[in-house]
Amino acid sequence: MNGKYVLALILTLQVSLSLCDVAAPDQELVDKYEALKATFYKRLLNAYNNMQARAAPYVEKVGDNTHGQAAKDYIEQLQANPHVQGAVKIITGVAGEATPLVDKARTSALGAYGQYVRPYVGNYLSDAIDHIKTVLDKVMPAEEH
Repeated sequence: MNGKYVLALILTLQVSLSLCDVAAPDQELVDKYEALKATFYKRLLNAYNNMQARAAPYVEKVGDNTHGQAAKDYIEQLQANPHVQGAVKIITGVAGEATPLVDKARTSALGAYGQYVRPYVGNYLSDAIDHIKTVLDKVMPAEEH
């Protein structure tokens, strides 16, 4: 029974060590990823701006009644609260510290994808992304028309 545990431990260590030595991703793959990410953020920002523009008249009407004014006052009190300001500073600091770790994980994931997965599914995934882009251009465009 102990032999099985030793063999499982050795295999687990070999797999974990082989995953640590992930090759760096191709520059073409990184550029493609960055372009897709930038386009996605543009789509989100454009959708947010459109939603905000459509909701502006309703938000102005809400501010006229007493419930809307009470909600506005409560939000202003929260923003002035030192506990909330401290929490925002902590969250901002943690996000700043986590950025290098996220970049390293992203680079490792792109390297693993480029080395192990892309040769088999790269063309299919690229075609699927192109198809999704055409649908998103109609539903949630990246640029304002």
